[in-house]
Amino acid sequence: MADTQTTETEAGKQPRSVRVVLLALMITMMLAMLDNMIVGTAMPTIVGELGGLEHLSWVVTSYTLATAASTPIWGKIGDMYGRKGAFMSSIVIFLIGSAMSGMAQNMGELIGFRAIQGLGAGGLMVGVMAIIGDLIPPRERGKYQGMMAGVMALAMIGGPLVGGTITDNWGWRWSFYINLPLGVVSLALISTVLHLPKKRSQSRIDYLGATLLTVGITSIVLVTTWGGTEYAWTSARIMELIGIGVASLIGFVFWQTRAAEPIVPLHIFRSRNFTLMSLIGFITGFVMFGATLFLPLYQQSVQGASATNSGLLLLPMLGAMLVTSMVAGRVTTNSGRYYVFPVVGSVLMVTGLYLLSTMDTGTSRFTSGVFMAVVGLGMGCLMQITMLVAQNSVEMKDMGVASSSTTLFRTLGSSFGVAIMGALFNNRVQDVMTERAGALGSKVTEQSAQLDAAGLAKLPSAAREAYQHAVSAGTHSAFLLGAVVAVGALAAAVFVKEVPLKGAGPQKADAPAAAAAPQPHVVEAV
Repeated sequence: MADTQTTETEAGKQPRSVRVVLLALMITMMLAMLDNMIVGTAMPTIVGELGGLEHLSWVVTSYTLATAASTPIWGKIGDMYGRKGAFMSSIVIFLIGSAMSGMAQNMGELIGFRAIQGLGAGGLMVGVMAIIGDLIPPRERGKYQGMMAGVMALAMIGGPLVGGTITDNWGWRWSFYINLPLGVVSLALISTVLHLPKKRSQSRIDYLGATLLTVGITSIVLVTTWGGTEYAWTSARIMELIGIGVASLIGFVFWQTRAAEPIVPLHIFRSRNFTLMSLIGFITGFVMFGATLFLPLYQQSVQGASATNSGLLLLPMLGAMLVTSMVAGRVTTNSGRYYVFPVVGSVLMVTGLYLLSTMDTGTSRFTSGVFMAVVGLGMGCLMQITMLVAQNSVEMKDMGVASSSTTLFRTLGSSFGVAIMGALFNNRVQDVMTERAGALGSKVTEQSAQLDAAGLAKLPSAAREAYQHAVSAGTHSAFLLGAVVAVGALAAAVFVKEVPLKGAGPQKADAPAAAAAPQPHVVEAV
């Protein structure tokens, strides 16, 4: 039976049980992506009931910290003890955190329960990508990872809409409870259909390495979250965090060369392609999350768009990303070639970001939509191809750490992108408001350079016009920086070496090399 399924996999036609598992993986990916989008929409209602406005940012920060810190550890656990058990454990922890968050009675409890939820979330994305790496040959993998990118785009578009609908009709607690039925379905499908070889490593988990990495990542995320907002960039607290983070990461790298079973085996970075994909993933995260933060702000403040359906404001970018991801995956599956996508994607990303930097107070929604679509086309070429090439650059035993490292670099890139582009944006807005509206302009934005629709409506017409010019100037600076950073992705993409993808795809009968290629693990029929 297994031989029959292997033949089907080689032919590019996945057995039914594999398709069922992929459905479960898509549901899990949706859980991971939707959560923050839904919760973000519900936050005003949550604060209204629980209070604790001064701790509001920690509801998101605790989740982000736990996710980033646990991501590489989940990848390593899957490599050592088996992918299925680690993945199901992460789903269970995520669901427990979701249920507890929905039952929170005060802001302190919600922050703590969100951290538990984040610990589970760290294993969701890694588990999805690593299991695809186990089940699907590299040649076929692009198609399915393109589908996952489509799920991500749909979640980013629909998340705010779903969150608003749930909060208005069922209450904010269902923003968390909605995860439970979806998670149970995913667990049931995975437990009954997914059968992967069990592993039992004799080595122990590298606890010292995990601790050093967790402290380092936590310090970095706190620096990028607090810098310029909670604390000045030159404050003692930020300097302390930078010192702790740098020391922890240096210690981590040093220890990984000596640990019996390192959390992140440094030998994976000897692969040029893996290192380049990590860099491209970091830059993609930097650009993508910066764009999703400032584009809606520009459209609401300058173009007068409604904030109610904020997810729809990004439709040109996310829609283009979805289509390109699917096309890139199909082309990679059919041809086995991928070099063109990182290069073309980087060029489009640089071009699109530069075009976005040219927007001003007179730019129409159609024009800005075209510019966003160019960025989306570029990101669609990069999002899943980076994961595919990274996985193809390591041995099967390192599939988990390769997936988790790539995911971690993208997460850290997003943290740096939001922080650095945000600092540049805020400083530029403050400067322009002072230039155009004097003391009044400075007072208007002294607490925050980002005004909501209600705050904007209360401003005098002169101050409102000055603020629109200031936001245009701020987005110009932020996106120009993004374009400069994206040049780094292009430089990295040029040096990617196209290594043939193993397995599947159309094969000739007289191709013994292809027939001899290592086969992936297959799912057993039930």
